[in-house]
Amino acid sequence: MTAETLEGRLGTLVPINLCQPCQVFWFDKYESLKLSPGSVLKLFRLIGEHSGAARPAAAGHPACPRCGIRLLETHDMQRVTRFEYLRCPREHGRLMTFVNFLREKDFIRPLSPNEIEQLRQNVQAISCSNCGAPIDLAKESSCSHCGSPLSMIDMNHGGALVAALHESEQSRPADPNLPLRLEQARKEVEAAFAPFERKPGWFQEVSQGGLLAAGLRSLTRLLEERE
Repeated sequence: MTAETLEGRLGTLVPINLCQPCQVFWFDKYESLKLSPGSVLKLFRLIGEHSGAARPAAAGHPACPRCGIRLLETHDMQRVTRFEYLRCPREHGRLMTFVNFLREKDFIRPLSPNEIEQLRQNVQAISCSNCGAPIDLAKESSCSHCGSPLSMIDMNHGGALVAALHESEQSRPADPNLPLRLEQARKEVEAAFAPFERKPGWFQEVSQGGLLAAGLRSLTRLLEERE
């Protein structure tokens, strides 16, 4: 894995480890929760840069890099979004895929029945965003290998969250007009995403790289345009 030091809350530094080919993070105890908003954005952009790449099959029995004990599969929930990771029984940390990191940070939502039907009319099969297995849209609405539902980046919520993260990174007194400004940002995000989803080649991107990768590319382009 590659070591990386990121900014944490209250001026602290947070060391993390990541493997880009395997698309996983290793967080020592509570490190994921200590990340500053700017560091969350940095990891989001890193995930976007590697979202279309194929990753090797996961090891059968990953071990804790601190003590060598076998990691345990763990299920958790962020609001109404379920996510999972492998944790050390001795609480040294946890191994989390890029996709589950996005779920933990509330960037991903499942598709509605209408969205699934629209997808079926344009795409025959896609790859599961969680494990990479093929999903036959004519027969399935979730991955038969890992059970993950068809999901994508929550464009409106994700964009508004990005705007809020940018705002919270600014070192100035609290803005009394912040709620109004964030609502305006949300509307701007909705307007900005509309052409991305309608642009030629959107469904081709989905077919080739999956829903999550296509959404990540759209949101990454939006971030670049706002800078």
